[in-house]
Amino acid sequence: MSNLHNIVGLFRKSKNDLEKGGITPVVEEKMRCPVCKSIETKRNVAKNKMVCPSCGHHFRIGSRTRIKALCDKGSFQELITEISTNDPLNFPGYDVKLESGKMGSGEAEAVLCGRAAFRGQECAIFVMDPLFMMGSMGSVVGEKLARLFEYAAEEKLPVVGFTSSGGARMQEGILSLMQMAKVSGAVDFHSKRGGLYITVLTDPTTGGVTASFAMLGDIILSEPNATIGFAGRRVIEQTTKKKLPDDFQKAEFLLEHGFVDAIIPRTELRGTLATLLHQHGIREHSRALEDVFFRQEAQQVKGNPLLPYERVMAARAQNRPTSRAYIERLFTDRTELHGDRKFADDKAIIGGIGMLEEMPVTFVGIERGRNLEERIQCNFGSPMPDGYRKALRLMKQAEKFNRPIICFVDTAGAFCGEEAEERGQGQAIADNLMEMMAIKVPIITIVIGEGGSGGALGLSVANKVYMLENAVFSVISPEGCASILWGEASSEASAEAAACLCITAEDMKRFGVAERIIPENFPYFEEMCSELKETIRGDLKEIYNLAPEISETRYERFRKLGSWNEKE
Repeated sequence: MSNLHNIVGLFRKSKNDLEKGGITPVVEEKMRCPVCKSIETKRNVAKNKMVCPSCGHHFRIGSRTRIKALCDKGSFQELITEISTNDPLNFPGYDVKLESGKMGSGEAEAVLCGRAAFRGQECAIFVMDPLFMMGSMGSVVGEKLARLFEYAAEEKLPVVGFTSSGGARMQEGILSLMQMAKVSGAVDFHSKRGGLYITVLTDPTTGGVTASFAMLGDIILSEPNATIGFAGRRVIEQTTKKKLPDDFQKAEFLLEHGFVDAIIPRTELRGTLATLLHQHGIREHSRALEDVFFRQEAQQVKGNPLLPYERVMAARAQNRPTSRAYIERLFTDRTELHGDRKFADDKAIIGGIGMLEEMPVTFVGIERGRNLEERIQCNFGSPMPDGYRKALRLMKQAEKFNRPIICFVDTAGAFCGEEAEERGQGQAIADNLMEMMAIKVPIITIVIGEGGSGGALGLSVANKVYMLENAVFSVISPEGCASILWGEASSEASAEAAACLCITAEDMKRFGVAERIIPENFPYFEEMCSELKETIRGDLKEIYNLAPEISETRYERFRKLGSWNEKE
């Protein structure tokens, strides 16, 4: 009892009293951040999900620690525990490495598989463990992952995977390499049955894991500053004889180059995953629209005295709300997704997933930027081929999960320049036109400003097109038309060209290019967006009632467009 009294009294006695009494104070274990060098108690770092409270550095963590930090308490049920690793090549020292991996991680292999939940949203889950032979992929890792994806397909569960690996396991030779193809095939098996696959890339994700299942997610997230790549940095520098930039193969580098959808800090991952799982769990969107009052009648266009070229100037006005403004007011629980998975993330195209009241949707918009800095980043709303490929990637993803697509168009046209042609500008737009025509979910496009030529059409192959009352849609700009046809681009010539081209919202409705004209009421933008939301929901209900002929109806809509004379 005297020792107990001494321990309780630690908090009341001075340091000198403790030393005189011969009692050693209890010192809480601490750890140093390798990045900012700050010293924190392990308890504080653990409370922050093993993220440095000072600089945000994400410590590498074991698989069960990650599950405990992110999944709902008590929700994890381990699966696929019946297989164990052998030594198919009798590789020298492999048995020692395996035992060391087991002791260091407390796991039987480098991946942990099971079922879990994020805020009540159930999923199949795998977590690779960097403490077991640096998360390397051998036969058992590949087999466990393949079985997990097959199990998830049978149980109709989404899969959430946390990757952390040095790549294929050398000690198992060619059999390890074959796991890349095996697991990729299992991902495809799950995907073709409508399964959602979300990958979370953690530090490091490299080699054969990067070149297979890590980069095959429907949505690819990453923790900040994670190293992600195929060949090792040292190998690349030795091969090319060049010094690589400091951010090379970091998550931020991949985001910029179009291979990662979003970078999410570990402290926010649970909420992000829960939102995405919830949005993808709603598949019957037509049911989500039932029992709601919709305003179905066409909106009346108020009188507007602007001439066609004045409307062009109004559509180009810098203070006009951009696509991002509409997206922020129409959709809640938004997750912006990035990249074309081939070359870059074009900031002129923004896209992602959000909720239109109770219904998940995919949104895609051409963004001009709200200030000079943003306009430069967005290329003044002129998309590159990478932007159109990103848009198509997101639309195909929406089709897989039966989400409607809402597009916002505001562009003078696709970017014209040497690099755009090198990367296939014409091919990218052509692919969009053909693929959008066949997409089997509703598409609604809203021209909120300028609809410039093929660059605007690349997001306008829709079941219904709306035009804001001062928006315009044209095969060429009035200035370009005047310059080519009349050899001058003066204001007078451009105004005449605008009138001749018939580019106003009323013209679009008359030609059948647009179904609705949306009155502009920018001083009361919230109310304007509320009415627009109601209109979108009503039209989505109408389009879903056409299922499964949604794409055929879209084709018929465009099939009618044009003007010609024909002999009897």
